[in-house]
Amino acid sequence: MLNIQGLDRLDQHAPVVMLNLMRFHARSLDGNGSGWDAYLRYSAITVPMIKARGGTLLWTGEARVVALGPHHGNEWDFVALVFYPSVTAFRDMMTSQAYERDADPHRVNGCAEHVIIATSEAYSKFKSS
Repeated sequence: MLNIQGLDRLDQHAPVVMLNLMRFHARSLDGNGSGWDAYLRYSAITVPMIKARGGTLLWTGEARVVALGPHHGNEWDFVALVFYPSVTAFRDMMTSQAYERDADPHRVNGCAEHVIIATSEAYSKFKSS
């Protein structure tokens, strides 16, 4: 569920990078392939929505192993960093009818767990825009 109260505490016009942590179902809940397959369907729909709002996918990768910290509860399958030009742009996408109707069902079918953490830049080797 989208944390509207938490997002409300952020500067709505500031750029934001969303750290996505995902754990997939072995089988998509709708029976159409694996959880990964459902996530790929989700991505095919959401990436154009992100770009239409001035955002971009910065980086994705397979989560391999917890190198430091508690292992329990941190067994993620996939990580993505997504730039949005503002918190408002992120909220606009996530609350749009198109997202809720066309994209979110694939996310739910594919992800056993999906955590999105809003981050602000403290340092970057690469520029997000």
